[in-house]
Amino acid sequence: MTSKGKLYLVPAPLDFGCEVQAPLADVMPLETIRVASQLPCWICENAKSTRAYLKRVNELQPLAQPVQALQIQELPREVHKKGDHSGNFDARPLLIAAIEGRDMGLVSEAGMPAIADPGSSVVRAAHDLGIQVVPLTGPMSLMLALAASGLNGQNFAFVGYLPQDGSERAQRIRELESLALKTGQTQIFIETPYRNAALLQALLQSLQANTRLALSCGLTMSNSWSRSSQVSQWKKDKPQVPLDLPGVFCIGR
Repeated sequence: MTSKGKLYLVPAPLDFGCEVQAPLADVMPLETIRVASQLPCWICENAKSTRAYLKRVNELQPLAQPVQALQIQELPREVHKKGDHSGNFDARPLLIAAIEGRDMGLVSEAGMPAIADPGSSVVRAAHDLGIQVVPLTGPMSLMLALAASGLNGQNFAFVGYLPQDGSERAQRIRELESLALKTGQTQIFIETPYRNAALLQALLQSLQANTRLALSCGLTMSNSWSRSSQVSQWKKDKPQVPLDLPGVFCIGR
């Protein structure tokens, strides 16, 4: 009987979509790079960006086979839009290679797959099929931003994206602020870079003066930037924030 392969959760660098990319060896552990170089089968968000990532891996650790020969499967678009927890997506067919004995990698565009990115449905399916799941070490923007925030790292919640509609976003900000001030729980959220400026402006307009707002942009990159201070101080200093970089926002007390 053929032994099943393993499903490796492979982190990716946080510079996806950025003009300046950090040297891969500076942000990814060598063991993670080594394991990634040997995997013949992949599940990803986007095949093109996954191939680009693996070419960077190849520069440090030669791939076991050419990129063109790798089996790369994309998660369906509905998983990207509706998330992994709608209950309508069966990820088991994506894991046939592991059932047949080949190791597989699950990768997202940036950071750890299945955290603030699709992939949890694949992980659940692997567990249900008796496939060993092995998370590898690598950069995670949410935890790096929380560590840099000075906010409560013992009690925190990631709440994803806030509404795009202005009034709905303001209401959601006030709800999260109330929860953070009442319980001490840090609230963490993200936005796509082209909406970062609008979100920061909404936060400064909606939050109370004494609420602490932390923002980290371009984490692990040479031009990374972090600030944490009360909203009143943000308004007073008006810092120059590199809002074109991927950012993580935190609020708390």
